[in-house]
Amino acid sequence: MKLNTPRWWYVRDSNHARLTRTVLKPLGWLWAGVTARRIARATPVDPGCAVVSVGNLTVGGSGKTPVAREILRLLRAAGVEAQGLSRGYGGRLEGPIRVDPAAHTADDVGDEPLMLAQGSPVWIARDRVAGARAAVDGGAQALVLDDGHQNPALRKTVNLIVVDGETRGDEWPFGDGSVFPSGPMREPLKAGLARADAVVIMLPTDVEAADPELLAVFAGLPVFVARLTPEGPPPSGPLVGFAGIAKPWKVERSLKAAGCDLVDFVPFPDHAAYSAENIRFLTDRAAVYDAGLVTTEKDWVRLTPEQRAGVTAWPVVARFEDEAAFAAFLTDRIQSAR
Repeated sequence: MKLNTPRWWYVRDSNHARLTRTVLKPLGWLWAGVTARRIARATPVDPGCAVVSVGNLTVGGSGKTPVAREILRLLRAAGVEAQGLSRGYGGRLEGPIRVDPAAHTADDVGDEPLMLAQGSPVWIARDRVAGARAAVDGGAQALVLDDGHQNPALRKTVNLIVVDGETRGDEWPFGDGSVFPSGPMREPLKAGLARADAVVIMLPTDVEAADPELLAVFAGLPVFVARLTPEGPPPSGPLVGFAGIAKPWKVERSLKAAGCDLVDFVPFPDHAAYSAENIRFLTDRAAVYDAGLVTTEKDWVRLTPEQRAGVTAWPVVARFEDEAAFAAFLTDRIQSAR
């Protein structure tokens, strides 16, 4: 079942949130125990090349895929034959198979691999070891894993944790630290950080700096700040926005911060497959305001060619504040592993 990230996970001061978290805590303890045992019992496989894992500690919405895409760009610019590897969540193909943006759809390979494949070679595989071997046979010198922190199948050269640093009001990136479904954590914070080599804090362009309270959580680890930066301004004129991602409210915030004349915004479940009825609803909604339709790049790749005709994509990319320092960190780790 595809759902949005619950807002109550992140609210500090709310009686409803506290009560709901308390009721669900036992399930969170069970989830954490299963994850810990799976990781502890695994024997990671060396695929024969460097492996850069881009993961997070929370369920959805941290910015992993834009960071993975930027890492692929940086490594390839440095002369490293870097290729992406993803489970292909939401796609029907099991792989290993190299994603072909001209032939595959999001229904085939998932929306995130399709996005990554716009600029770099990307593979999908339910079996990460088989996928890694296929990529190495295909010439990969380094693999960038999208969402790999809780998957112990491969030996990692660099473990990166991506953290949503956009804190507003009562919000906090880790909630109260509770594990899913009691909170947003995939595993306890201490356990996840123990396997991390560095942290990437994602900030929007309208937030000046990371919260000092958040930075203190990662004392002892290298911390790099990256920003989700629009590739261009939003379309002009009144617009109805929509998004099917883990935290759709962040898209609404970003559009407004970029100066968009946003007259309405419609959230959908994460990884939503847009039906003809959904598009009719959006088109009718836009007609009420004499407006156009705008969505994220991730949502746009899930639309059919016919549906895309009436929708504008608003792409954003991850850019590191100190790109040179981050690139040096990556290449040093990769060279040391060799």
